[in-house]
Amino acid sequence: MMTSNEIRQSFLDFFASKGHHIVPSAPVIPQNDPTLIFTNAGMNQFKDIFLGAARAEHPRVVDSQKCIRVSGKHNDLEQVGRDTYHHTFFEMLGNWSFGDYFKAEAIEWAWELLTEVWQLPKDRLWATVFAGDPIDHVEADDEAAAMWKKHTDINPAQILRFGKKDNFWEMGDTGPCGPCSEIHLDRGPDFCDQRSPDHVCAVNGGCARYIELWNLVFIQYNRNENGELRMLPAKHVDTGAGFERICSILQRKSSNYDIDLFQPIIVEISRLTGKSYSDGEAGVPFRVLCDHIRSLSFAIADGAIPGNEGRGYVLRRLLRRAARFGRVLGMQEPFIHQLVAPLAVSMGDAYPEIRQRQEYISRVLHAEEEGFGRTLDRGIEIFETKANQILAKGQTVFPGIDAFVLHDTYGFPLDLTQLMAEEKQLSVDVTGFDQEMERQRERSSKTQDNKYATIEIVTHENGSQFVGYEQDQVETVTIHVEPDKIVLKHTPFYAESGGQVADTGLISGKEFTFQVSDTRKLGEHIVHFGRIVQGRTPGAVETVLAEIDRAKRRATERNHTVTHLTHKALRTVLGDHVHQSGSWVGPQQMRFDFSHFEKVAAAQLRQIEDIVNEQIQTNRLVSWQEMPLEQARAMGAMALFGEKYGERVRMVEVAGFSRELCGGTHVRATGEIGVFAITAESAVAAGIRRIECATGTGFIDLYRSQQDGVNESAALLGCRPDEIGERVRRLIEERKMLEQELRKLRQQSAAGETDDLLARIQTVRGVSLIAAQVQAAGIDELRQMGDLLREKMKSGVAVLALIMDNKANFLCVVSKDLIESKKLKAGEIVKRVAALAGGSGGGKPHMALAGAKEIAKVASALQQTPEILTEMIG
Repeated sequence: MMTSNEIRQSFLDFFASKGHHIVPSAPVIPQNDPTLIFTNAGMNQFKDIFLGAARAEHPRVVDSQKCIRVSGKHNDLEQVGRDTYHHTFFEMLGNWSFGDYFKAEAIEWAWELLTEVWQLPKDRLWATVFAGDPIDHVEADDEAAAMWKKHTDINPAQILRFGKKDNFWEMGDTGPCGPCSEIHLDRGPDFCDQRSPDHVCAVNGGCARYIELWNLVFIQYNRNENGELRMLPAKHVDTGAGFERICSILQRKSSNYDIDLFQPIIVEISRLTGKSYSDGEAGVPFRVLCDHIRSLSFAIADGAIPGNEGRGYVLRRLLRRAARFGRVLGMQEPFIHQLVAPLAVSMGDAYPEIRQRQEYISRVLHAEEEGFGRTLDRGIEIFETKANQILAKGQTVFPGIDAFVLHDTYGFPLDLTQLMAEEKQLSVDVTGFDQEMERQRERSSKTQDNKYATIEIVTHENGSQFVGYEQDQVETVTIHVEPDKIVLKHTPFYAESGGQVADTGLISGKEFTFQVSDTRKLGEHIVHFGRIVQGRTPGAVETVLAEIDRAKRRATERNHTVTHLTHKALRTVLGDHVHQSGSWVGPQQMRFDFSHFEKVAAAQLRQIEDIVNEQIQTNRLVSWQEMPLEQARAMGAMALFGEKYGERVRMVEVAGFSRELCGGTHVRATGEIGVFAITAESAVAAGIRRIECATGTGFIDLYRSQQDGVNESAALLGCRPDEIGERVRRLIEERKMLEQELRKLRQQSAAGETDDLLARIQTVRGVSLIAAQVQAAGIDELRQMGDLLREKMKSGVAVLALIMDNKANFLCVVSKDLIESKKLKAGEIVKRVAALAGGSGGGKPHMALAGAKEIAKVASALQQTPEILTEMIG
């Protein structure tokens, strides 16, 4: 029996023998397709060839493509684990022809591989072809049917025809498309999973008896914008066979999860949990964990990281879903990261990146799971309480507002709540959940500065033209004027965007000066907000001079170019998983938020600083140019994930170092930045870190401020600046010694006072009691006195009162024998005593604390303590 690795290699070798070039799998993170979160099909990396945007280097290729499907129309997440064949991560085996061979060869070779190399029984294989579509005026694919009969020895009765739903493939609403021919396997009547007496097993009949093995797509048409199909000049072949399903057939397994690929992971889960795997309901957590660790590991290996947006949030959802199933198996501590090792064993040979990045993947997963683990148990507890209340009322819907609370407060993705609800035969009010999410967005937007929301610009001009990339001032004309805002036909003022602050400056005419305090882009217009500081309000279509604050702009440019240098340095030091997730660029400093799973070490921060400063000292040229988006991507320009770009973009290049898509303003050479320093590093959210930096004059201001602090500290300590460290260390040691002496004195004081208290013991129903007000330096000393009394009394109860900071504090201690014999509890005693002084509290049976505000009633409360104790003894 072939192993999974041997099956994969046999597929590649077979098509290599037919003249195909073996190409490696593309990463699961799409490199040049912003429309995709993850690579979800084998054809993704060849999309540009089909669209005519790229030329094929090889007319025939073969590969095994890593794919992840967790969103969109190909989302199988809810089914993963419940059955034995759905996956979020899978491999797609495929052979491709770009304008080379067509239907005859594709059909003949597929049959040869299945029946001669893999030796599947011919009488159990079925082929389907396109039956035609009268609406699209597409004829039936008689050619494919004829090729099946001519080039294979399949039983003609096992060639079936189906419509567009099953046998016509399209890339999208427009573009390349064509009929397809699917190959199905009859696994036998025992595999039918339908219980209806009317059900008849058949290909595409809705049961598990007949399963699709391979889809051969014949791309021969192009659908235009009018929906019309036109024959392509060059015809292509695109085939896809699910690797895990092929392995289950060849290894004679009824479940995909029983193939050798998953066994090391299942064995490790069993070892960690002490539970055994089974195909039924008890095996659901095993299958979910097996699947999700593959998606998580391959995505992280290819550069993704859990986060709050886009693919990062998809990974976070997967990990949290897996963590919850870990709880089902009794795993309370982070453990999912330990499944990376067995995954590397089973798939590391075929995909070396898993083995190479194994430690890194484990660290990312451990940090993420540890963070969520703090709230997971509390969230589950809240869900269980609410769900049980709903069931007790005979209801069947989990409220949307409660699902929102689990999402917003405890980090539960909606699909996780839905999964938990379904296990209790409940549905979730998704509409209500969406309404709460929308209300949250509205609340958030109301907290934002919305002074621009109601502005309406009325002008005959098409918009404002920004000339500030090259000019600091320009003579232009006004096209819209109000007392506090001006719109110009041309402007050098940069409107706040992309994290860069707005320009400020002056707009002046013959009889007025307008001070610009803010600049915003509203629609196609750049609006200058401010006030008249001299003269009259200008009129429309009046000639003016617009001039920015040059010093502010130059300082801001230094910090913006530094964000590009920093981004590249971060990726160099920390890894390619680092992506910008936000920034703020001002004249004094810049903040840069980026995806990373743990605190950046001091040594790493120093390394990042060194890289950036090296680029500054090298004085690299900085340039920018507009170009088509695809050209920029082809040149390796970094783009912000989730950002929408037009067909033309502006690429900023630091010569020989970095390229990024950016609309901001920059220095002309890195030497203008002067110097760079990281001033702070912190966490913004789970998986997101922030560094704060200073350059140029901002760095000088920071340096001077810190130097003033050092000099002041030296003066206070009476030493030179270079002696501060040693002087502070000595002071710390001296303080430790003094604190030790103070503790000894307090212990002596407490011991002396406890001896006095022991002389005031009274007896209540045979129980020794001390009830007294004491003097102590604080609560710790009060506790210490209580411990001494319990130790010296051997058997008894003590209630002590301490007045401190205009508040009364009560402490009660009870000896162990009285807790057992008289059932006395310190928490109950101190609660009743404190209540007499308007307070409350509690604690453990042997020691408890309470607080009270009515100091005047403390003495009376202590006097009534014997009565309270009498009642409690009974």
